[in-house]
Amino acid sequence: MTTTLTTPHPLPQKTIGVLGGMSDQATADYYRLLNAGLNARYGGWDIGEIVIVSVNFGNIQRFIRSGDWDGAHRYLAGKIDALERAGADVILCASNTMHRVVEPIMASRATPFIHIADPTGAAIRAAGLTRVALLGTRATMQSELLRARFKDRFDIDLMTPSDDDQATIDRIIFDELVRRDLRPESKAAYLGIVDDLRAHGAQGVILGCTEIFLLIDQSDRPDFPVFDTTALHTAAAVAFAAGED
Repeated sequence: MTTTLTTPHPLPQKTIGVLGGMSDQATADYYRLLNAGLNARYGGWDIGEIVIVSVNFGNIQRFIRSGDWDGAHRYLAGKIDALERAGADVILCASNTMHRVVEPIMASRATPFIHIADPTGAAIRAAGLTRVALLGTRATMQSELLRARFKDRFDIDLMTPSDDDQATIDRIIFDELVRRDLRPESKAAYLGIVDDLRAHGAQGVILGCTEIFLLIDQSDRPDFPVFDTTALHTAAAVAFAAGED
């Protein structure tokens, strides 16, 4: 769809609700990618109608580090209430890790929810792959719920790094990437881990944290499929908002 000067405005759109702040860096990129995707469809000056409820990442970090998932559930449920009151027609959680909490919250609600694993799984299956590596926070890499979702819905097996490599990935996310602190030595460490997983049978790699694409992307390994959850998630939301899905 391309709008013109004769297209009736206000342009009817679905409002995208983003549960953000996990981190603020990822949330800023979600906003940028959503608007860029919708402008590419509409043209002209048209962008998205977006509601963002941004949480305190300090609270999220504490919930994750302490394993207080019940506390996170209560905290995020209230934030999702705010998104729904603001008129969100679809909700996104801009964090792979916190889908552990948001998925069960949304299961009891009528507002559509796009799970970040679903457009990722669809892209992997479209590429004909069945065994891929997963990078993310330690909580994400160790999530049996996420592993089951990929297996049950898409017949995809996940490979994860060694314990030591998981610790490295997690540390870089929390100490550097959420602050947009991008270091060459950290990039080299990530790519080394990717290469090791590839050598052990991975057919591709999921960037399963919404900040990892800041550090590595497909251009770093052109011959090895890289699945950026941030890009895939926002693209799915653009399609929904534009009435394509």
